[in-house]
Amino acid sequence: MAFQPIVDIDQESVFAYEALVRGVNGEGAGQVLSLVNDSNRYRFDQSCRVKAVKLASELGIRQKLSINFLPNAIYKPESCIRTTIAACKTYDFDVENIIFEVTEVEEISDKAHLQNIFTHYKERGFLTAIDDFGSGYAGLGLLAEFQPQLIKLDMELIRNIDQSKSRQSIVSGVIHTCLDMGIDVIGEGIETREELDVLRDKGISKFQGYYFARPAIEQLPTVNFIS
Repeated sequence: MAFQPIVDIDQESVFAYEALVRGVNGEGAGQVLSLVNDSNRYRFDQSCRVKAVKLASELGIRQKLSINFLPNAIYKPESCIRTTIAACKTYDFDVENIIFEVTEVEEISDKAHLQNIFTHYKERGFLTAIDDFGSGYAGLGLLAEFQPQLIKLDMELIRNIDQSKSRQSIVSGVIHTCLDMGIDVIGEGIETREELDVLRDKGISKFQGYYFARPAIEQLPTVNFIS
């Protein structure tokens, strides 16, 4: 696992660390995920959760921990969540600091099933998030059916947003919609001061990206706070 901070600029603090899967030789998430299939998806999903919690505890993380999950790997949310809860107890990590992110790039074959997962996770005190919002299969349609506490704007919407009126208009609409629904917005993939400034002007205070810190494998990177 590698860890990358999600920062709160207004507080000049780390809001959360996202646990990002890596191969044993440093292979990226895409290369690792390409090996996931129907026969190993569930085991992979559960193993990632336990590994993330274990390392977060060992690294002394007291902020929130964001873990990506594969909705198509979950059969019964009440059963699948037991492993996460057990890991939190074993490694003395606060369950209420867990954020579960579902990515839009995995096609959701059963939307009612995803709704059940979101509902169950919220009832157990976990935060939920939609990752890569604005790309993939669902977009606003997914948001209309599932209201997480957080969304992370896809980096393709953010890239060079300071130079694109169309991106600015789209992002403004998404932010307005989310704030109206009580959903917090995170700008993901921030690489330049110009991107940061545009999004700050639109009311976002939470960000993630190379501008602040690159992911660090099994350690916490130094965070560059720019106010």
